Amino acid sequence: MIARPWNFSAGPSVLPEAVLTQAAHEMLDWHGSGMSVMEMSHRGSEFTQICDEAEADLRELLGVSDDYAVLFMQGGATAENAIVPLNLIGCGGQPRADYVVTGSWSSKSFKEAKKYGEVSLAASSDSVLNDGGKQWNAFTWVPAASDWQVRPDASYLHLCSNETIGGVELAQWPNPAELDAPDVPLVIDASSHFLSRPIDFSHVGMLYAGAQKNAGPAGVTVVIVRRDMIGHALPICPSAFDYANVARERSRFNTPPTYAIYIAGLVFKWLLSQGGLASIEAKNKQKADTLYGCLDQSSFYQTPVHPAYRSRMNVPFFLADPDLDATFLKGAKAAGLHQLKGHKTVGGMRASIYNAMTLEGVLALTDYLKSFEREHE
Repeated sequence: MIARPWNFSAGPSVLPEAVLTQAAHEMLDWHGSGMSVMEMSHRGSEFTQICDEAEADLRELLGVSDDYAVLFMQGGATAENAIVPLNLIGCGGQPRADYVVTGSWSSKSFKEAKKYGEVSLAASSDSVLNDGGKQWNAFTWVPAASDWQVRPDASYLHLCSNETIGGVELAQWPNPAELDAPDVPLVIDASSHFLSRPIDFSHVGMLYAGAQKNAGPAGVTVVIVRRDMIGHALPICPSAFDYANVARERSRFNTPPTYAIYIAGLVFKWLLSQGGLASIEAKNKQKADTLYGCLDQSSFYQTPVHPAYRSRMNVPFFLADPDLDATFLKGAKAAGLHQLKGHKTVGGMRASIYNAMTLEGVLALTDYLKSFEREHE
């Protein structure tokens, strides 16, 4: 067994060691085919089996019915910022959509969508919130769904359910009864907490997620879209990005990211072997509670996100003395704790504790947090 550091990267992120071991074993010869998966025809029987099994296992994990198409796309969630409106903004007749902005990624989604139709801001947390006698800065909280302004003729309502950079998570989708327009379908960028907990699809029109957090390596983006929303692409939509084309060809309209789909399929099987998403959620809750509990007991570290919206996956924190940041990161790396530097737009620190990060790794981090504080308080 190779000794590996604890990798807290926000993505591409840590993968289950069992998955990496199996991929290494199958690298030169997948199941007696004499080929690496990277060498296979995307229309051959071998890769067809890999891709179809990945879709079936993902459907089982999420409980997704055939009312939804499951697509393996390219371009990451950033590309979906354009591909979503290209496909869906005309679903309601008029090219119109509403967006909730709660951080960096939903801000980018909102800006991109404006190129393709009449896009309106339904709600934003780009302001200070006063709550319980404390001020919470912009993009550290989520507006109440009852305050969202959703137009009844909008084709969809877009939100980012976990902001990777800011560490803000919307753990539950809004109940349609809370919204001005309960019939407008939700479109959700779930990239950085996808597969970390069960998902209720009853009010979801579409969900998408870049794989490189919890679902696999960079290169494949999972799209789960209600079939009645497919077939309304704008005339300018490239054929390779038209969900109708990709769904009809079972993600093989053109050459897909074959190896990334293969690894994602191994991750899905690993999740099933762990007991599924309810089981993995319990483990993720324990890890998050452990890390936040350590940070909350200290005045040496500060957590910026409103407690009601703290992400279980991405935990940003700051040292009370930012002059110690470089020393903290150097010591962390020496202790085998990697990729803890916060995003360049916000600074500080960030620990991403995705599914493949074990409780042992989180405990190693909390031990370091405590020892660093003792040395520098």
